[in-house]
Amino acid sequence: MPATEDFGTAPMRQLLQSQAVPAAIGILIMSIYGIVDTIFVGRWVGSLGIGAITIVMPITFLISSIGMAIGVGGASIISRALGRGEPELASATFGSQITLTLLLSVLVVGLGLQFTDEILLAFGGKGDILEPAKNYFRIVLLGVPFLAWAMMSNNNIRAVGFPRIAMFILIVPAVANIILDPIFIVKLDMGIEGAALATALSYVASALYALWFFVFGKSELRLRPAQLLPRTDIVQEIFAIGSVTLARQGTISVLSIVLNNSLFAYGGEGAVSVFGIINRIMMFTNFPVLGITQGVVPILGYNYGAQLWDRVRGAISLAIKSATLIAGGIFVLVLLFAPFLVGIFTTDVELLREGPPAMRLAFLATPLIAINLIGSAYFQAIGRARPALLLALTKQGFFLLPLLLLLPRFFGLTGIWIAFPIADVGAALITYWYLSRNLDYFAKPNSSNSTL
Repeated sequence: MPATEDFGTAPMRQLLQSQAVPAAIGILIMSIYGIVDTIFVGRWVGSLGIGAITIVMPITFLISSIGMAIGVGGASIISRALGRGEPELASATFGSQITLTLLLSVLVVGLGLQFTDEILLAFGGKGDILEPAKNYFRIVLLGVPFLAWAMMSNNNIRAVGFPRIAMFILIVPAVANIILDPIFIVKLDMGIEGAALATALSYVASALYALWFFVFGKSELRLRPAQLLPRTDIVQEIFAIGSVTLARQGTISVLSIVLNNSLFAYGGEGAVSVFGIINRIMMFTNFPVLGITQGVVPILGYNYGAQLWDRVRGAISLAIKSATLIAGGIFVLVLLFAPFLVGIFTTDVELLREGPPAMRLAFLATPLIAINLIGSAYFQAIGRARPALLLALTKQGFFLLPLLLLLPRFFGLTGIWIAFPIADVGAALITYWYLSRNLDYFAKPNSSNSTL
């Protein structure tokens, strides 16, 4: 029996747990790698090193999000195709994904190398941060096509019912980086370049593991040369659905430009480094919510394709309730241990003073983030691109970006930190209203999009 058939028959709580726990563990390990990487840079390179990573990270993830977007779009098609009993469509979709990922990621990396200075300056790489950011970016960029392949593969592996393999796609680069950081940064004294080399090689390790699975594993998807020529209809649907992920990451990157420049204007290099720490903690503490979000997507796609409407509604309800409860616990822990968390990364007196109050403000509405994340993922999973895009852009595009332009004018640096919880509240309210209004409607395959 194919692994995906459990999506339509297994008890929902057990099924969600089996999908979400491996995804959450993978994200946790990746987050730990990010924290360890930042600790090594902060303690052996300095606060400017943290600032450099903060500048470069959204750029590299924007480029790698090409693979993620193709993976999300294709995985949605694959999940629904397998639910309808159409394995050939699933295989053809995978072939199109491979070609698109490799061609586009290599093209964008070439542009990144050509316009390094311009890109870094646009993303806030100013003052003393620019030079280490440049050294870090040029090396990490070479590993981004491998990261794009790994992220594309990760979504497909979850779609065909192998959440543990998908988990290891995330764990392999994290473990590799944790091993390589002390070698390159400390023992070989390579500084920020050593951190970049460790990161790039970890991306290569993740990509090779994903390739091994598709060649030698038990996947229903195989690398078939005859299917590498992209099909126009499949490509159009991949981009329609995957554009949600790309638009979200693109918005985050635009947001990073505004945020980094605002931080530099109102707080200097120190404020950029403070946000670098907060961002790492956000990635780490939100891992259970992100795990549930990723875990529920193939369940929703398969059951929608199989027209099991009650299971679709049950899955999204259980996911939102579980993730919101966990996010509430995270909120309490961050409020209580903010000084300790900042102290893990640095001994810099300024960062230790400014970091904890900024972190508490940024995390104030953490219990609400699950609603927006899962709401957008639901529409993406069932192939409804427009509402998925609307909800994906709600927090960063409709709330956070305007707030970052407005609030610092009145409240200075504090205005930047309070923009985050206000955006979380606004996004949650809109998503809850929209999802409540449309959940039953979108469980019907013949429904029109005319009301959107």
